[in-house]
Amino acid sequence: MQLIDGKAVSSQIKQEIAAEVEQIVKNGGKVPHLAAILVGHDGGSETYVANKVKSCAECGFKSSLIRFEADVTEETLLAKVRELNDDADVDGFIVQLPLPKHISEQKVIETIDYRKDVDGFHPINVGRMSIGLPCYVSATPNGILELLKRYNIETSGKHCVVLGRSNIVGKPMASLMMQKAYPGDATVTVCHSRSKNIQEECLRADIIIAALGQPEFLKAEMVKEGAVVIDVGTTRVPSTVTKSGFKLTGDVKFDEVAPKCSFITPVPGGVGPMTIVSLMRNTLLAGKKAIYK
Repeated sequence: MQLIDGKAVSSQIKQEIAAEVEQIVKNGGKVPHLAAILVGHDGGSETYVANKVKSCAECGFKSSLIRFEADVTEETLLAKVRELNDDADVDGFIVQLPLPKHISEQKVIETIDYRKDVDGFHPINVGRMSIGLPCYVSATPNGILELLKRYNIETSGKHCVVLGRSNIVGKPMASLMMQKAYPGDATVTVCHSRSKNIQEECLRADIIIAALGQPEFLKAEMVKEGAVVIDVGTTRVPSTVTKSGFKLTGDVKFDEVAPKCSFITPVPGGVGPMTIVSLMRNTLLAGKKAIYK
């Protein structure tokens, strides 16, 4: 069993990005600029955004954080999005999800200029991704592909089961694993809350990508010997042993599943760090105008 160390890989990629930014600046180019909009004070969102700002500094990017209280009107938020669309200095920006109930997430996503949509959620980026055109691929699936690549995990002709069908992870992940590329060329099955015989499907899988948001859902009896398991889950579960009073728990019952795997990601330290570094890579592409002129 080999542990897939997302922390080490993400740190390596940050160094690669920083070196490239240094070169861009040396050649008289512009420092990439990522902006983030944060609405309210959700604990998870605060942590994610703080990590994104810190990563920007490590990559040599400029970053801006725009905060709104949770009672901000949808129109005020959309006006800020349009303002960032028109700001020539901002190469890419994100609106941290989830948003308060009175704001339509879909409307916000569709208002973002797809050429600055470094989260890869805009329908144009999603559509381009699904037919294999250059685009911003959403950060978590992109990070998973990078882990598979850097650990030389064979995907061609393999049976891959994706647990979960969210627009952010499950659907794009399934689409990417099917494409004629490496990583890709896999036979993909998507299972979700209405799927029957999930255990049988998982037992046939060479690669399982668990993105259900259900702590410790995937157990040893659902995994065949030698499978590759990628755990996307990050649920805060109450804990008496940590100072914060909770611990991050994945969708995989790690202690019992790990011994059966050829490769497995831990939580934390697996997919999480790769999500943020993928956002950094999209921002670099945006700064270089490498995908959209």
